[in-house]
Amino acid sequence: MESLENVYGAFLGANAAWFALGAVLVTVALGYVGAPFVAWTLAAAVALVGFGAPPWLLWAAAVLAIIFNVKPIRQALVSGIVMRQIAKILPAISETERTALDAGVVWVEGDLFSGKPDFKKLMNEPYPQLTPEEKAFLDGPVEKLCSMIDDWEIWQKRDLPPQAWDFLKKEKFLGMIIPKEYGGLGFSALCHSEVIQKLSSRSIPACISVMVPNSLGPAELLIHYGTEEQRKKYLPRLAVGEEMPCFALTEPTAGSDAGSLTASGELFKGDDGKLYVRLNWNKRWITLASISTLLGLAFRLRDPKNLLGRGEDVGITCALIPTKTPGVVVGRRHDPLGVPFYNCPTQGKDVVVPVDQIIGGIEGAGKGWGMLMECLAAGRGISLPAQSAGGVKYSARVVSAHASVRKQFGMPIGKFEGLEEPLARIFGSAYLIEAMRRYTCGALDKGIKPPVVTAMAKYQATEISRKCINDAMDIVGGQAISRGPRNTLAHTYIAMPIGITVEGANIMTRTLIVFGQGAMRAHPYAFREVEAVEAKDVKSFDAAFWGHIGHVVRNAFRSFVLSVTRGYAASSPVGGSVGRYFRRLTWASASFAIMADIAMGTLGGDLKRREKTTGRFADILSWMYISTAVLRRFVAEGERKEDLPFVHFCLNQGLYEIQKAFDGLFANMRVPMLTWFFQGPLRWWSNLNALAGEPKDGHTHKIASLMMADSEQRYRLTEGIYASSDVEDPLGRYEHAFKLVKRAEAAERKIRDAVKKGAMPRVKGPAAVQAAFEKGVITQAEVSDLRKAEDMSIDAIQVDDFSQEEYLQHAVGGRVSGHSPAGGVGQPAPMSVSGAKL
Repeated sequence: MESLENVYGAFLGANAAWFALGAVLVTVALGYVGAPFVAWTLAAAVALVGFGAPPWLLWAAAVLAIIFNVKPIRQALVSGIVMRQIAKILPAISETERTALDAGVVWVEGDLFSGKPDFKKLMNEPYPQLTPEEKAFLDGPVEKLCSMIDDWEIWQKRDLPPQAWDFLKKEKFLGMIIPKEYGGLGFSALCHSEVIQKLSSRSIPACISVMVPNSLGPAELLIHYGTEEQRKKYLPRLAVGEEMPCFALTEPTAGSDAGSLTASGELFKGDDGKLYVRLNWNKRWITLASISTLLGLAFRLRDPKNLLGRGEDVGITCALIPTKTPGVVVGRRHDPLGVPFYNCPTQGKDVVVPVDQIIGGIEGAGKGWGMLMECLAAGRGISLPAQSAGGVKYSARVVSAHASVRKQFGMPIGKFEGLEEPLARIFGSAYLIEAMRRYTCGALDKGIKPPVVTAMAKYQATEISRKCINDAMDIVGGQAISRGPRNTLAHTYIAMPIGITVEGANIMTRTLIVFGQGAMRAHPYAFREVEAVEAKDVKSFDAAFWGHIGHVVRNAFRSFVLSVTRGYAASSPVGGSVGRYFRRLTWASASFAIMADIAMGTLGGDLKRREKTTGRFADILSWMYISTAVLRRFVAEGERKEDLPFVHFCLNQGLYEIQKAFDGLFANMRVPMLTWFFQGPLRWWSNLNALAGEPKDGHTHKIASLMMADSEQRYRLTEGIYASSDVEDPLGRYEHAFKLVKRAEAAERKIRDAVKKGAMPRVKGPAAVQAAFEKGVITQAEVSDLRKAEDMSIDAIQVDDFSQEEYLQHAVGGRVSGHSPAGGVGQPAPMSVSGAKL
């Protein structure tokens, strides 16, 4: 027996290194695949025996194995104790926070938060298309509306023309989301988005006037929460504009934080024995309020006499108030940066309405916060991403045309390397924002309302469009800053901050919603743990807590392995050069998941106040979503090879943004006893082994070159905007010049080649054209093309000018100084506008 032990000891000593290496590899493999606890137990048993552990250690390990593998024992001896300790330190979740967390569903963000996204599934998510009826509406009424309005005229007269308002109502633009059975158009989220996108490329005031009635407001709330009687009464009238809606949510001190509303309603019983509500409010920034006939109102309902039997504080409630009701004050307007859409204050003083004006009737009392959270989640994923997409695509058309027709030093400015970067950013963003817009609409058209995803879409779309319009202004320069009928960009630039502020500034969206809600909603276990603790449900807590432990262990190993292998340990559903992006995103997801758990575990309830930290996590999550949407678009559109430069640019940009956010986390994380590791070795390794760097010069050059060609690709990547063929239209003039310049390029090359060969003298301008013709270098038709291109190019880059009198009349966006009387609307003085002096 002793000799056998000696032989075993000798064998173990000779092979200890190999055995240890095997143990490490098995450990890494188990961790990477997320093996169940029983597999770890068996592996530990083999290791202990293999390393010759003493009997007492084997017995101790056996006892622990029984405790942790037998659920009833684990729940009694471990999980129950842990749950009670967590209950002592777990911060309370308010009613409003819980309602926000319960609103909507988790969609693809759950996969991205998991550390192990199923990209095969994500690539099969809907990529919606318009129905024939919806396409006909875009090609018909929407196109006609765009042709009948003039943005410069709207800014001067401070309103849409009467015929445009009549057309909006007649064609049911205000009822796109209202089901057909109630007289509306019943369009999909995608069609709704497409309409907003096209209108935003024509006129921001017209876009907003259509956007708001189809977003959060009476129609949306009635469709989902109204009684059948309320639907039949109001929806048909809203669909055709017989009722003009607005929704009063924001207040001077509450912004979009409905939990802080001061608007109040008090239940009382009238002399007729029926229930009524007495309302008081002071609201700000309410679009369409001054021309509204039906005001949706969010307020806190009180029931001091407990008439409903629910206590005094019933909660946030939504109701419909006809604006002719005594005590309702509408009519005055704000001036949002001079942009002429109806954005207004409204007040209510002792306004009395029947209780059946509460949306959903008496059963809807106190349920307004949930209604708002669900409807805001859906609306923010349609309106602002669509408006942003329209603006970016329109800017892309303008800058590519301008960079082709505007010449400096004898060459189009688009060929200068300094301009290639902003040109590429704009067109890359056009590809990216369209991918995100359509992917998000796919979820909404499935009937789901993912609040975290729609918050990411709103935040990123508006931020990306803000950067694009700045780039466009830089490229177009003097023509961009000179307002007038010819201007293509100024009004979009002026209006840009408005979209940023909707539902609270993007600062709030980024730091409080995307990761603030996402950490609870999208995490596979965190919210389940909280609910189990609050319910004192040990069985549920046991499942969630140990699932969470396994989640942490798996992602720690996955993050390590994927980092060391630069993502190549992961699989990809697509081959070719695009496959590496799936692998890099899997790597990013694993690292994000483990870092999120570390932050949640070390900061606890304090995490929501560490907004710099939550903002960086939000950036990672949102750029993972954007990158996923870009990949989905590429796959859905048949993996077009000609689009690869845009795909590479967008995904490289996405990974670069993720990398910057990780670097910020590593540099600023405070982890007990491990801060040195995050700020030292881990940060050093991250910099050495980055997900991606800035987009390469080769990509920006390729994109800029492609977009300055008169190609199918240029028009396809900017489709969905209004592009008039009228040479008197600002964009139409540019497009006409662009086409003439491109047609004349062949003749220009002939002249350059002839000069290089010495076949004609080195002269410039009209003299060069004449000399080339006389030498037989170009034909008479080509002479005509060159002269037309030159004339139209000069015309396209001209700017408007005005007499002193004309200028003073429209000095500040057409606004006339002065204060309108209480309850009235100031009217601008008439004015005339001169054309450009050529």
